[in-house]
Amino acid sequence: MVLLIAFLFGSAANAAVNNYVGAYGFLGEWSMMPSQSSYQTSFGVAGGAGFMYELQAGAKYKPTRFLFDVGLGVWGGMSSYGQGTSQSAALPNETDLQGETFDYIYEIKNRHDQYNSMAVQIPILFGVQHKRFYMLAGAKVNMHVLTMAHTTANVTTYGRYEKIPDLRNMPDYQFFTDKPLKGAARTTLKPDIAVSLEMGGRIGVINDAVGYDVPKRKTEIRLAGFIDYGLTDIHNGGTNKGLVTDGISYDTNPLSTNYVYQTTTMINNLKTNDIMSTQIEDASGKVTPFAQSVNSFMIGLKFTILFQLPEPGQCVICRDGYRSSIRSRRGRLKYEE
Repeated sequence: MVLLIAFLFGSAANAAVNNYVGAYGFLGEWSMMPSQSSYQTSFGVAGGAGFMYELQAGAKYKPTRFLFDVGLGVWGGMSSYGQGTSQSAALPNETDLQGETFDYIYEIKNRHDQYNSMAVQIPILFGVQHKRFYMLAGAKVNMHVLTMAHTTANVTTYGRYEKIPDLRNMPDYQFFTDKPLKGAARTTLKPDIAVSLEMGGRIGVINDAVGYDVPKRKTEIRLAGFIDYGLTDIHNGGTNKGLVTDGISYDTNPLSTNYVYQTTTMINNLKTNDIMSTQIEDASGKVTPFAQSVNSFMIGLKFTILFQLPEPGQCVICRDGYRSSIRSRRGRLKYEE
């Protein structure tokens, strides 16, 4: 389609087709928006740069031109969200040193998940330029090549017995209140296909009558705002079986000499798993991702500089095999073939 439009412009009388290469950079806010209402998306940040090719086509000396852009860039961003509600789980049928059976309960609150990601981006955009103003719309493909998840939370643990009240705030028994908890691990995100809208203007002195300098300058500088919204779910599911793990295997036999040590080690090694990499199992045994769908959203400012590629000059005498000589005869010039 691009070649067809360029051909039509190039074939028309007084038409001009110009090719540009350039570079761009952007800075903005990046959010990963989960579908669950219990997740509270926080402010994020992203920045990147890349190289691009642009085709401009339009009638000569007219202020309106068709634009086609394709590029390749990289960007990095940080996005985070927390969970307003607390989470709880139990290790059932534990046995204490006195031989009593209890359920070891832990509750997680003030949870905060932060994702740092680096992605390769391929933008494909179409648009129009009129005098100083220009607009582009199209799609951007983002392939996340490296993502790290960092989690923080507070854990409260206690023992639930059948015959006595719950045991709380007993550090010697590994019952804590609001113990700081953290975790960090590499995770993965699916490729993201986003729709994009970019609107802005050229910077510099241009002829407002026709929309560009005469003679047309070889460099264009632009400043614009953009919005990208991801159409695809970037959540990859993951393999972690639970939001909190102890990271070790522990002995629940109260007669074992390692029991007290193992229980203490278990609490000291509790860590949170990021929501994007965690699956949960329901009562029927069905395993599903903890997070459902997650879409990407980015808004920011973009700076672009373009350099026009050399164009072939117009031929004065275009017939193949033509040779000419100029000689003077009685004060006149005569061309001979």
